Amino acid sequence: MILLIEDSPEDAELTIMALKDNHLCNDIIHLEDGAEALDFIFAKGKYSERNVLDFPKVILLDLKMPKIGGLEVLRQIKMDERTKLIPIVVMTSSKEESDIQESYKLGVNAYVVKPVGFDAFAKAVADLGLFWLLVNQPPSGK
Repeated sequence: MILLIEDSPEDAELTIMALKDNHLCNDIIHLEDGAEALDFIFAKGKYSERNVLDFPKVILLDLKMPKIGGLEVLRQIKMDERTKLIPIVVMTSSKEESDIQESYKLGVNAYVVKPVGFDAFAKAVADLGLFWLLVNQPPSGK
């Protein structure tokens, strides 16, 4: 499973389409804000029936989101012993050095600035999916 945390419907649709077009993942869960993402990851609220140990293979995380921002989502995931090893790729339009620095300090695995054009965006997502789903070797137990 890929967990996509993205508030832009257009970016989410393009990401999902790029992953599916490249046959990288049939199980994509899209959440639109940081609060819902934390509920999902930690099996709270409407996701309380979910097994908290059923981890995504990778989380694609936007930074600029409503309710709870991406940096706080990243912080909470990486602080928890159960979830800190989940690979997280920040996919954002922010090129701000402070966002990049803070993301890496918090333990992000990769930081990708979203390309503007459709073809470049689709290729970037496909390359990310290929690496994290097929090339990367996660820790045992995943």
